[in-house]
Amino acid sequence: MIDQVPDADKPPENDASDSPSETSSTGEPGGDANEVVSESDASESGGQEETSDENPEELGSQEPESADESARRSFLTQVLAGTIGAVVGLVPVLSGLVFFLDPLIRGSEGAGASGEGGGSTKDAEGFIKLPVTRSLLPADGTPQQVTIEDDLVDAWNKFPKVPIGSVWLRRSESGEVIAFNTVCPHLGCAVEFRGAKNDFYCPCHLSAFNLDGTKDNPIPPRDMDSLAVKPDTGEEIWVQYKNFRGGISEKVET
Repeated sequence: MIDQVPDADKPPENDASDSPSETSSTGEPGGDANEVVSESDASESGGQEETSDENPEELGSQEPESADESARRSFLTQVLAGTIGAVVGLVPVLSGLVFFLDPLIRGSEGAGASGEGGGSTKDAEGFIKLPVTRSLLPADGTPQQVTIEDDLVDAWNKFPKVPIGSVWLRRSESGEVIAFNTVCPHLGCAVEFRGAKNDFYCPCHLSAFNLDGTKDNPIPPRDMDSLAVKPDTGEEIWVQYKNFRGGISEKVET
């Protein structure tokens, strides 16, 4: 038999099953995958480049604040802070001012009030209504001492029905009411009534006065100080109470 010798000029046939593995081992067909990855990376890098390109534009649109605007803003802030501080500081000042002025306001409002709070009744002319009536005075002219009460108002307080002095009241033969201040015009002691002698008498320095108020010895410098009595008041007795300076011959109101 004649052995068949392979043809040296015929190239060997490759196994088709080995082609994919050889291609995979050499990495040549894998170039398509690499190209996909490269395109993905390129798209990502392109997006980053676009983003980086946009940021400078956005930053460029915000213009830097000028020195004048910064100074103006600082000035307005200081003015606002100063105004708020001034308003806050005025609150205690105004509160204190109201506290100190309130008594003066209340005092001026209540100065002309008559009989408020149970006090004495006083009219605009200064006449005070006494707690006695004409019919209670003795018809024979015997003097009756009556305490004068009035409301005292200062800058802070009001004191109702405070005794401020006293008067001697008597009825004349004609029925007229006569009033005298009980303070002696000599040196300011209290004048008393002496029933035994039917006259007024000062025990301090022995000044004496008649029932009509005229002085009865040379010790006092003047007569007793008479007070105005409001006429035409019916049974009511209204007296304009005043005090006068002592030790002088003239009748000078204090």
